[in-house]
Amino acid sequence: MILSYCLNPNCSEPQNHPSVKHCQSCGANLILHNRYRSIKKIGKGGFGATFLGIDLSLPGNPFCVIKQLRPTSKDQETFDMALELFEREAKTLGKIDHPQIPRLLDYFEEDKHFYLVQSLVKGKNLQQEVKQNGVFNESQVKAFLKEILPVLKYIHSLKMIHRDIKPANILRREQDGKLVLIDFGAVKDQVNTQLANQNYGQTAFTQFAVGTMGFAPPEQLAMRPIYSSDIYAIGATCLYLMTAKSPKDIAADELTGELLWEKEVRLSAGFVKILRKMLEVDVRNRYKSIDEVLVDLDIVPYEQQLEQNLFTHSKPVTPPPNLESESNDNTYVSATSRLAMAIRARKSRQGKSKYVAQVTPQSLLNAYSRGRIDFSQQVFNKFNFAHANIPNINFRNSQLIQAKFEEANLEGANFYSANASGANFNKANLRKVHFFKAELESADFRGADLEGANLEGANLDSANLCGANLTNSNITEEQIQQAQTNWATIFPDGKRHIW
Repeated sequence: MILSYCLNPNCSEPQNHPSVKHCQSCGANLILHNRYRSIKKIGKGGFGATFLGIDLSLPGNPFCVIKQLRPTSKDQETFDMALELFEREAKTLGKIDHPQIPRLLDYFEEDKHFYLVQSLVKGKNLQQEVKQNGVFNESQVKAFLKEILPVLKYIHSLKMIHRDIKPANILRREQDGKLVLIDFGAVKDQVNTQLANQNYGQTAFTQFAVGTMGFAPPEQLAMRPIYSSDIYAIGATCLYLMTAKSPKDIAADELTGELLWEKEVRLSAGFVKILRKMLEVDVRNRYKSIDEVLVDLDIVPYEQQLEQNLFTHSKPVTPPPNLESESNDNTYVSATSRLAMAIRARKSRQGKSKYVAQVTPQSLLNAYSRGRIDFSQQVFNKFNFAHANIPNINFRNSQLIQAKFEEANLEGANFYSANASGANFNKANLRKVHFFKAELESADFRGADLEGANLEGANLDSANLCGANLTNSNITEEQIQQAQTNWATIFPDGKRHIW
């Protein structure tokens, strides 16, 4: 039985029977906006609380997230201003339309509390992920940045600042393994800032801290956030991912306030330079925009590629044609000059060939063994990964036509929207693999372990599931009918069906 949970912050017995409409302890209304019922508290902060709820107006009563903002001031003028700011900022949040940001479903005021209702995203946040799986290495952090920074760039394009970026506010979506940015501080922080600017004194609003200590830079704590405040918070999040330490637990320079983080991690010189600039206390020295960070992230691996092959150490990198010298003589060109020319060549979109390191199955496995897991949006057709041990590898949107994965360990791997038609997964470990929207036509899954795998939206036309274990997998009856099965196939209910 799913209980109702009273949203009155002063209620002594908030749990109620689901059939009642008013709290049996304090008498508060349990059905918000004639539509939403709270069932569980899932978070609490200085400005309110977050609850898991259900939408009673829609078929199936889907889950949602209810965020309650609690201005405690009894001053009517203060409340009226807060209500106006809340409505204005909530409308701004309503303009967000991005697949990696929860959708705003509703906003309203009831009993002098403000509410935001958002779609529910199932998954673990990065703080939980680090505690469960351990810290990230450099390649994993770079992959994190390359995925989350474009989401933040979208937010900034709407002239919004997130204001509360931290590991607990970034989820890895269970459905497809993508990162999702949650818990926007736009409403509460705009209320805080405006009321402070209007000289309302130390009201209940201005007493609340803006952002999270350790992740928020000085200018944000002073209620003057700018776009690069989010960049600092992303950099601080990287520190947590690599150390499992909150930035406030990392030593800082007593004179400047700069975090002394470099002794906590082992990173390449190029990436250290990027993090230093993200974590600058002085905003004049910090990155001004997301694009600046992305450009530097794009250059760093190419800089490393000039020194050694991206995947292997056995062959030297061959520079692009005419890169080492502008003329036909043998004039010496310094390493710095070669790097500059290489970067210019890489950025050139037309008329010049660009060197691309040759990737082989073995070079990919070597890269994986050194910590790289992201191999998304690449072409690996007919590659042989038989017996490979590559759990949690990311093949999102990659081409894997007729690739061989016999008896490979791919547990937790991400094949989101990948094309693996005709691939051989015979007897492979595919537990909890994300095949969401993957092209799997004629793929061979005989004897494969697909327990808990997500096959939602995947094309399984003529795929061979004979002897496969589909226990608790996300697959429809229609998909099963498209594929081949036999008496040895274990279906999602954990049973073999007698034909």
